[in-house]
Amino acid sequence: SHLHQLTTYSSVFLYFCPSCSPTRHLCRPCHNREKARGLGKYICQKCHAIIEEQPLLFKNDPYHPDHFNCNNCGKELTADARELKGELYCLPCHDKMGVPICGACRRPIEGRVVNAMGKQWHVEHFVCAKCEKPFLGHRHYERKGLAYCETHYNQLFGDVCYHCNRVIEGDVVSALNKAWCVNCFACSTCNTKLTLKNKFVEFDMKPVCKKCYEKFPLELKKRLKKLSETVARK
Repeated sequence: SHLHQLTTYSSVFLYFCPSCSPTRHLCRPCHNREKARGLGKYICQKCHAIIEEQPLLFKNDPYHPDHFNCNNCGKELTADARELKGELYCLPCHDKMGVPICGACRRPIEGRVVNAMGKQWHVEHFVCAKCEKPFLGHRHYERKGLAYCETHYNQLFGDVCYHCNRVIEGDVVSALNKAWCVNCFACSTCNTKLTLKNKFVEFDMKPVCKKCYEKFPLELKKRLKKLSETVARK
């Protein structure tokens, strides 16, 4: 260190700094600032001593929490105190005042509130659990207490289309005990797009439209009909 102890008077230390002037003495507060800068710690803006533990940030300045008392109950504050309208409150008193608390950062929400998943959130803190991008009003999907954007929900938990073998993004067609993309659900013979409102039969585990089915040989139609009746009875 470039700071050297000069002398001691009743535990008040004086220092000089050889890098600027050997006659420039440093009082304890100035010495503490130099020391805190080297340690990467905060200096209390009230007592000017180094803050060894978690600081209390009040109006963007760091303080020892025990310099303050709750504006409601009078108890000595800790680092988890909350500021509201220029006053400081202990966490229990603050939570009783009805101010919404963000489900992510646990700090009060004074602006726009997002209500989702039984909690309240800062707009910028309600994010996809995978990519961490804010939803900003866009649709989200819930799974085991977490929220996901559509893309990552489908990647992680989505249905795979029986035809194209890709994760289905958007609506799912559930037919023949399988999942299909809307555009992939089509007659396996003529490729005509189908919906669940259309009449179709199952052939080789795929849908066949009524028009193509009518062109099947009679014996094949009989076997398919008998098979469908057997499945229906089970």
